[in-house]
Amino acid sequence: MSTPATRTRTRKSPQQRSAEIHDAALAVAREDGLSALTLRAVAARAGVASGLVAHYVESMDELLVRTFRELVSAELDEVRAEVSLADSPPARVARMIETVLDSGHNDVTLIWVDAWSLGRGSAALAEAIEEQMDAWQSFIAGVIDEGRDARLFTTEDPLAVGWQILAMIDGIAAHALTRRTDGAAFAERLAQACETLVGARAGTIVAELSPRG
Repeated sequence: MSTPATRTRTRKSPQQRSAEIHDAALAVAREDGLSALTLRAVAARAGVASGLVAHYVESMDELLVRTFRELVSAELDEVRAEVSLADSPPARVARMIETVLDSGHNDVTLIWVDAWSLGRGSAALAEAIEEQMDAWQSFIAGVIDEGRDARLFTTEDPLAVGWQILAMIDGIAAHALTRRTDGAAFAERLAQACETLVGARAGTIVAELSPRG
C-alpha cells in the first residue's frame, strides 16, 4: 500500500515576508489609490493574515508614506529617462508633457490625488509630498535652465516657472482622471502655455509634440 506524498512547507524568511507585504502594498495603491491602503487590503493581496502584516509593518502611516514615496519617485525617474532621450530643450519639455499626460500614468495621478487629501492628517505624508514636489520642481527648472543656456528660453526665474508648469500638469492630469477624459488631448495647449512661461519662441515646443492620430 503506497503512502501519500507529504507536502513540504517552506518557511519564508522575514526578508521574504517583508518583501511580499511591500509588493502587496504597491499593488493595492496602484490599482485603488492610497486611500485603499489598509491592513486588511494589504493582507488580502499578500495572502496572509492581517496580524502578520501588522507584525512586519512599523505602522500603517509608515507604510503609506513609503508606498507613496516609492511610486511617485519611480514615476519621476521614468520621466527623467524619457526626457533625456530628446535632443533639445524644447523637445525635452514636449517629451515631459507627453509622458506625464499619457493615460499610462493615471495610477500615479490617483496616488497624488489621494496623497494631497490624506496629507492633511499625516505630518509624515505631508513632508513626503513636499519632498517629491520639490524634486519635480527642480527637475523642470533644470530643463528650463538648459534652454536658457542654449538661448532658447528667456525666463529669469526657472524655479518659479517650474512650479507653475508643475501645477498645470497636476491640474490637467487630476481633472482628466476625475472626468475620465484623455489628458493627452490637452498636450498642445499645455505646450503653448509653457512656451509663454519659459520665454520660448511661439511654436517651438508645440512643434516637438508627437502627431496625434
